[in-house]
Amino acid sequence: MDFLTFKTFISTEALIAFYYFGAIILPIGLWLLLTWLVRKYNLLNSAYKSGKDLFWKSLSNKKKTQLIVFFIILFFFMELFWRMLFEFLIAYMQMRDALLQTPL
Repeated sequence: MDFLTFKTFISTEALIAFYYFGAIILPIGLWLLLTWLVRKYNLLNSAYKSGKDLFWKSLSNKKKTQLIVFFIILFFFMELFWRMLFEFLIAYMQMRDALLQTPL
């Protein structure tokens, strides 16, 4: 009952599990879902292929390289933000626990 009334917080181990879920499993799962959707639905598949072909043909090799590097850097920054968010949450939990143990 204390968990439902927020007198007891979620544990640090659960936060670590959610971190790894969001950092590893979620990106891979979304990529697999996207590839499955593109293969399953013909309309989505044709729109994806024609859009991809048109887009990549309009870019020079230098622009293609820049775009790929940009998205790799963007992915790493998103992963860094995700890590910092969970570090903040874990630090908050540790500070709260330390304050509750301190006598008034």
